[in-house]
Amino acid sequence: MTEYFLFLLALIMSIVMLIMLANKLKVAYPVLLVVAGLLASFIPGMPVLRIDPELIFIIFLPPLLYEAAWAISWKELWRWRRIISSFAFIVVFLTAMSVAFFANKIIPGFSLALGFLLGGIVSPPDAVSASAILKFVSVPKRMSSILEGESLLNDASSLIIFRFALIAVATGQFIWYEAALSFSWMLFGGIAVGLLVGFLFMKAHKYLPTDVNMDIILTIVTPYIMYIAAEEVHSSGVLAVVSGGLLLSNKRHHFLSSSARLRGYNVWESLVFVLNGLVFLLIGLDLPEITEGLKKEAVSFSSAIGYGLLVTLVLIIVRFLSAFGAVVVTLIMRNFINVAERNPGIRGPILMGWTGMRGVVSLAAALSIPVQLSDGTAFPHRNLILFITFIVILTTLLLQGLTLPVLIRKLKLGGNDHYLSEEETDQLIRKEMAAHALQHLTNKYSAQISEHALLQQLVSKWEGKTKDESELKLPVESKKIYKELLNKQRQWLLQKNKEEKHLDEDIIRRHLHILDIEEEKLKHL
Repeated sequence: MTEYFLFLLALIMSIVMLIMLANKLKVAYPVLLVVAGLLASFIPGMPVLRIDPELIFIIFLPPLLYEAAWAISWKELWRWRRIISSFAFIVVFLTAMSVAFFANKIIPGFSLALGFLLGGIVSPPDAVSASAILKFVSVPKRMSSILEGESLLNDASSLIIFRFALIAVATGQFIWYEAALSFSWMLFGGIAVGLLVGFLFMKAHKYLPTDVNMDIILTIVTPYIMYIAAEEVHSSGVLAVVSGGLLLSNKRHHFLSSSARLRGYNVWESLVFVLNGLVFLLIGLDLPEITEGLKKEAVSFSSAIGYGLLVTLVLIIVRFLSAFGAVVVTLIMRNFINVAERNPGIRGPILMGWTGMRGVVSLAAALSIPVQLSDGTAFPHRNLILFITFIVILTTLLLQGLTLPVLIRKLKLGGNDHYLSEEETDQLIRKEMAAHALQHLTNKYSAQISEHALLQQLVSKWEGKTKDESELKLPVESKKIYKELLNKQRQWLLQKNKEEKHLDEDIIRRHLHILDIEEEKLKHL
């Protein structure tokens, strides 16, 4: 036990060092972590890891999905809902179907049901890899929003396909109307469970006598309860976490204090940092177990690599065709309905087509395939499916992950979708927010301004006469007034974000974060 604990500490330290190196080299850290894990697996005496898929599905997946749901903008998600839903559901199904027919044709003894099983496993692109890469390059907000939104939902659709294919392989039959009912329940039941659990936790935060530490612990527990509750009623745990996370993220200013939001943000940032690092390092370290299992089946190592590379090629081609197909559909539908972007061009589809890195969900799904069928016979081609999945993950991370930044720079997409730059928008919001706060101050406390030093300082600050906010001195008796003004500014920001559909929510969130910091300062004056 002591050795494994020391091994875990060594893994965490390795993650920190490797991510620092990745940032220095400006390479997406998932790429470096997987390669490092792969190389480390060949070191003599390195412990052979046997990853329990439940460990990834239960321990890793809920918090990673939940944090992603809190980070994404609901406004952007709704604005690009058509393209996001088409990639998260239709494209995932088309990808799984393409892989199914291809694998059925080229792999001896590979049934169509096994093909759909493999297709369900490798169809969802990984969210973490794309976001890690986009951190180093500038892309339009619409592209990052579409990629983030797709990655939130495609895990659910791929796992649903995976489950149905698993049942078909195990039972040897597929009843379409039962599958349709089950699919509907997994889809809508998962969303309902997530919203219900999210609502209950929101009320718990609001009405129970919790402090900041308790609130943070509750936010960590919440995604696990959502996921487990949904899985217990045979609906989608992924959709439960995503839908519940979106609800709570949207309402965060109604039930969490500024202290809970600030400290919770720091805790979650550290937690997700460690979890993401562990997951990608474990993918590389898991190679010995995967190759050892491959030896038990009558498939040569070179043939298995060839199958993996061919499946990867199918995935890339299908995604490119889907990306350009979405453009064609947009050009047709703009004549009948309002579309978010009337002239999509070809640069966006090229980028979408090349952002298909696979990751942790694919590996976890492959590992969750049972070793034996219900009658005691070995599950057909289980080890080959595992090996193909590993090759797909490794190839897409190395090929697409390393070349994507170069492609983005070559495409010259730019990073702005709006008439004003981010800096200009930021300054405009700052001035409007100050004017709103100044109006409230002069209307409610006009008689006190001349005789109250704090109010004079606030007027000077919001009129732009005081540049350095550290000059603001707050007597203890004045904290209540300033807190009220901060709340007015917060309400104004939330309302403005709701009313202006094309306003970048990241800028709004940045100002809300600053207001939380200001409110936190009040407690230490």
